[in-house]
Amino acid sequence: MTSIMEVKLNLCCIVFILAAATVKAQVNPEMCRYPLGMTGGQIQDEDISASSQWSESTAARFGRLDFDTGDGDGAWCPDIMSEPGGFKEYLQVDLRSLHFITLVGTQGRHADGMGNEFAQRYRIKYSRDGSSWVGWHDRMGNQVIEGNKNTYDVVLKDLEPPIVARFVRFMPVTDPSLIVCMRVELYGCEWLDGLVSYSIPDGHQMIYRGLDVFFNDSVYDGATAQRLTKGLGQLTDGTWGLDDFLHSHVPGAWPGYDYVGWSNKTFPKGYIEVVFDFDHIHNFTSMKVHCSNMFSRGVRLFRQATCFFRSESEWEPDPMTYRPSAEPLSQSARFVTVPLGDRTASSIKCRFHFGDQWLLFSEVAFQSVFSTRSCTSSGDDPTHKVDDSNTRILIGCLVAIIAILLTIILIILWRQVWQKMLEKASRRWLDDELTARLAVQTQAFSFLHSSQSSEDGSGSGSISTYERIYPASADYQEPSRLIRKLPEFAECSGSSSRAGVGSDGAPHYAEADIISLQESSDSGSITAANMNLFAGSDSTLREFPREKLTFKEKLGEGQFGEVHLCEAEDMQDSLSEDTSMEGSSESPLLVAVKMLREDANKNARNDFLKEIRIMSRLRDPNIVRLLAVCVDTDPLCMITEYMENGDLNQFLRSLRLKTLTGGEADHSVKLLGMAVQIASGMKYLSSLNFVHRDLATRNCLVGKNNTIKIADFGMSRNLYRGDYFRIQGRAVLPIRWMSWESILLGKFTMASDVWAFGVTLWEILTLCKEQPYSQLSDEQVIENTGEFFRNQGKQVYLPKPQCCPDRIYGDLMLSCWRRNAKERPSFQEIHVQLTESR
Repeated sequence: MTSIMEVKLNLCCIVFILAAATVKAQVNPEMCRYPLGMTGGQIQDEDISASSQWSESTAARFGRLDFDTGDGDGAWCPDIMSEPGGFKEYLQVDLRSLHFITLVGTQGRHADGMGNEFAQRYRIKYSRDGSSWVGWHDRMGNQVIEGNKNTYDVVLKDLEPPIVARFVRFMPVTDPSLIVCMRVELYGCEWLDGLVSYSIPDGHQMIYRGLDVFFNDSVYDGATAQRLTKGLGQLTDGTWGLDDFLHSHVPGAWPGYDYVGWSNKTFPKGYIEVVFDFDHIHNFTSMKVHCSNMFSRGVRLFRQATCFFRSESEWEPDPMTYRPSAEPLSQSARFVTVPLGDRTASSIKCRFHFGDQWLLFSEVAFQSVFSTRSCTSSGDDPTHKVDDSNTRILIGCLVAIIAILLTIILIILWRQVWQKMLEKASRRWLDDELTARLAVQTQAFSFLHSSQSSEDGSGSGSISTYERIYPASADYQEPSRLIRKLPEFAECSGSSSRAGVGSDGAPHYAEADIISLQESSDSGSITAANMNLFAGSDSTLREFPREKLTFKEKLGEGQFGEVHLCEAEDMQDSLSEDTSMEGSSESPLLVAVKMLREDANKNARNDFLKEIRIMSRLRDPNIVRLLAVCVDTDPLCMITEYMENGDLNQFLRSLRLKTLTGGEADHSVKLLGMAVQIASGMKYLSSLNFVHRDLATRNCLVGKNNTIKIADFGMSRNLYRGDYFRIQGRAVLPIRWMSWESILLGKFTMASDVWAFGVTLWEILTLCKEQPYSQLSDEQVIENTGEFFRNQGKQVYLPKPQCCPDRIYGDLMLSCWRRNAKERPSFQEIHVQLTESR
């Protein structure tokens, strides 16, 4: 049902988005790039005119890009250019309504022409009313556009900034001695805002830390004396300003380029006034204003907008007033939607009140529908064409998407019905199916079994993949849902079928909950003001000055953030009396610093804080201590012990390169002494019902006199990336150290930690010469867990290390790997047995 609800929700969202797209609104320059009809013939011959023509066969109507009517000479060619620069001759296109034009294309004369009959350069002029003409220039002020280099290639040029126009003129720029011919096309879409001009005060200049920041409307195409009038510019170019107004989308632009802005020092009334004029009467629903909100530099959203409306000659007396809701905490730029109450008008005058010293706008757009009062004005032009092609496309896409989503819903419903039918299948069929699949692996594993010496099956068995043998479940990443249904599994699964919680109720290590200390933590962050989160059993946890941490080495990186090896100055002075640390008080202390990413979400922050709270309460000589925290500001950090000899895995690897003193028995005693310390630390954790989930030599640190302390840095280190296996892209697990029930069922308990301890003990006694089950691939390791489940004598155990006493391997190590979790020893028993064996 959850999947169906999600699909329905997505369907509603898509319908809403597409419906909103059909509302008359500001266009997106990146999407608004449709040919407007010169090539396709939608633009009629009577709408194409020219200043002159070389002959009747090169008249204006032949100036269509890639268009061959079968008559004429295939292009528009003006009369001989009368003056250098060609400012007089032009080819004019009437689009019959306002359009947002983002791109133009040009081409030379048809292939049969002689000479250089193409425009190497040209200019563009445009008009919205047919009487006032404006010369286009790019954002850097350049007016000339580079054109064609031959008579046949099409050259497309982006208009940056785009233009809003009904009439467009192409004006060749060339030597009068050359014959020029052109074919053209315009690209864009209909200008649905209907806005023909806005009038605003000229933008101001800011001095920010010695830097000149200009907030003028540099592409405004109207009059610019004192107040900008009768034109359009940056507020309608479809480009939104960046969060930091000192930067721009435009390479090489000056600081502040994307915004038009004003300082409140020159507006004694506390607001700026902007007048918007439209092509005819509209029924306005809302206005969207894109504003900067970098309040750290004195820039905020407007605190109030008051809009007046005019349909005839006078402004209506009752304005619409809007005050944005709660002040946003983020300094990101954003659109503010101002409701206009379905008011009818052909002009709108809005007063935007300052919220701080500066007010910066980068875009303004209107949502409206045509008013019935405007029918008479449009009826005066019987040849006016309404371009509804975009609307038809959107409606077609909407219908197609709805049909696809309905099909998906039907498929989901059918899968759910089919799944219920499968669940009712006989358990015997499931048992036979699993037996047949696992049997394929018997030959591949038989040569490794401790009770067999034959090599007949090595390399000859069919190795199936983990996903194929154990189909993945939708509700958890464990390999099999089939195993849960087998009768023989029921007695050992008990009531702990919920993923991640064992029969003794112990939680995951990743959840970092100690049952006796569970507390809810809804706080998204910690500051000095709420350090009382650590009150109680740990009143000595202190904030450590960040400036006293010196970076030495990046140990690794995990989902929460990074782990750094640092030196901490004066750390001994910050520690409580009950915390003894290796090293002198004069020298910096070597520490590990876990750092949470600054962009971490709320759940990650809560997990990080929860881990701090739990570690602050752990007090054992063989558990890494949390020494201090840095939580006054982001990023959040926890500072823990890090012993000078590094992790146990690397420490043991280095031992085999040296000459070991004493005999084999003495050697074993030293290694078992390390195992005793790990067992002691795990005994302490188990007394708190704390499940580690990743016990291994890589997660144990070595100090002076071979002191061992349990940590959890291994997963974050690239050095040990090969020790973890990604389960179908969902989880990264140390499968070679995990019990069969943890891999197959997602059960993590004290008993699964005991299994991992057996593997860790094997690592210690082999001096970490090789990875556990090094002869097996990751997939084969998982296959082997299936054999542990079936318990038919085909499972593969780790072999006895050379220097391992028989009683340790037979009585202890193998007992850690018993199939039935209840039959495995406790850490209390392990600690006693190891202590007596030394």
